[in-house]
Amino acid sequence: MRIEAYTQVQQLYNATKPAKLQGKAHVSATDRIQISSIGKDIQIAKNAVAAAPDIREDVVAPIRAAVTNGTYQVSAESFAEKLMQKYEEIEGL
Repeated sequence: MRIEAYTQVQQLYNATKPAKLQGKAHVSATDRIQISSIGKDIQIAKNAVAAAPDIREDVVAPIRAAVTNGTYQVSAESFAEKLMQKYEEIEGL
């Protein structure tokens, strides 16, 4: 058994220990955050979307009035065409 090898290892561990602060004031670092211009643009876009209404009243109001009055007409051909387009989109998935 080699005792000198143990003392050498112990000296290495003692050498790597941080020295204690003696009489020095503790200095704390402050955290900072910096947002890129792209991040700011995304935040502006998110706020604009959140502020926008879910329903576009300028488009919905005339249709709602026509349905209420009973004057809203749907073209059977247009309806069938759109229905087939949706079916093809679903089948293509």
